[in-house]
Amino acid sequence: MNLIRPEAQAALWRWREVLLGLGLVLLALCWGTTAFGFLRWVAGALGIAGGMLMIAGAQRGRFRLGADGFGVVQVVEGQIRYFGPVTGGAISMSELDFIELDRRQAPPFWVLSQPGIDAVNIPIDAKGAEALFDAFSALPELRTDFMLSQLQGQSRNRVVIWQRSSRAWDYRLED
Repeated sequence: MNLIRPEAQAALWRWREVLLGLGLVLLALCWGTTAFGFLRWVAGALGIAGGMLMIAGAQRGRFRLGADGFGVVQVVEGQIRYFGPVTGGAISMSELDFIELDRRQAPPFWVLSQPGIDAVNIPIDAKGAEALFDAFSALPELRTDFMLSQLQGQSRNRVVIWQRSSRAWDYRLED
C-alpha cells in the first residue's frame, strides 16, 4: 500500500539531495544552539556540508526531468552508451567534440558528437539520463549554469552546450 501519491514520490525523489541537505542543516542548527564544546564544532561542519549538499542537489534536481522516455543511458569508464528502441551508440568522453541540446522535437534530446562516428541522440528523459550530469560536469570549461538554464528554457532551437576548445593536444610529433 502506497501512502504517497506517485507524483509526489517522484518530486521528492527528484530533489532528494536538497531535502537531505536541509535535514543536515536543521540538525546542525539544533546542535549548534543546544550543545556546547566539541559538538558545536561538529554542528558547524555539518551545517556547511548540508549547505553544500543543498547547492549540488539543486543543480542535480534541475537536470533530472524524468526517466520515462525511450531508451537507456549508461556511463561506464569514461564512455556514454545509449541503447534506444531505434538508434543507439557509444561516445568516449575523451573524444567528445561537442554537446548540443536540441529542443526542436518533443522530447528534447542531447546530441553528442565525436569525430569519425555518427552523433548519438539521447532523449533528456531516457532512463539513466541523470548520470549524464556527472559525465558532463567532468568536461573542462563546461558552464553548468548555462546548461541548466537551457535545459529549463522553452525555446524551440538547437543550442551548443559545450564544445572542445582545442584539439591541439591530440596531435603528437613523430620522429
